[in-house]
Amino acid sequence: MRCYTSHFADLMEMRAPASTVGHYLDHHEGWFRRCAAPMQVQPLGRNGYVLTLGRFGNFGFEVEPTIGLELLPQSRGVYGICTVPPELFEPGLRDLYDVEFNAALRLDEHASDAALTEVRWELDLSVWIKLPAVIGLLPENLVQSSGDHLLRQIVRQISRKLTWKVQEDFHATHNLECPPRRRAQF
Repeated sequence: MRCYTSHFADLMEMRAPASTVGHYLDHHEGWFRRCAAPMQVQPLGRNGYVLTLGRFGNFGFEVEPTIGLELLPQSRGVYGICTVPPELFEPGLRDLYDVEFNAALRLDEHASDAALTEVRWELDLSVWIKLPAVIGLLPENLVQSSGDHLLRQIVRQISRKLTWKVQEDFHATHNLECPPRRRAQF
């Protein structure tokens, strides 16, 4: 098993007070599935979801990552998202790969404008993957840097799309003008 880890952070602007944004985030059973599409999303318990992220690969080795996530209830304006053990939705998955996903979303009401909330998020991500033996013949630094690059690519691709879709969905469901797209900070 080889381990790849990374830390990511970004923010999204919501043109509403933090209480309105919080109410929207609290009711994830509506927006989460809409915003995660076209990823496959299946509910898992009251606050969990199983996501199939799509196909990704390197060196001719492809994976279609599936991850279980639990959206934790708000605590003092902070929302947590953590990994659901794969045994609860797909036994045997840990034999191929494992993911530790720990994210926090913090609502910061803008100091000069109470109708503007910044949702700041951070993600600590670790992925363990069992690679084919033939990959072990490649130089160690090439395998590590390629895996790190692939992990960044997956997170960048998915997080920006998901962030933008959540912004659009929130503003559309509240009849508000959506802020312009911004470039990711990573």
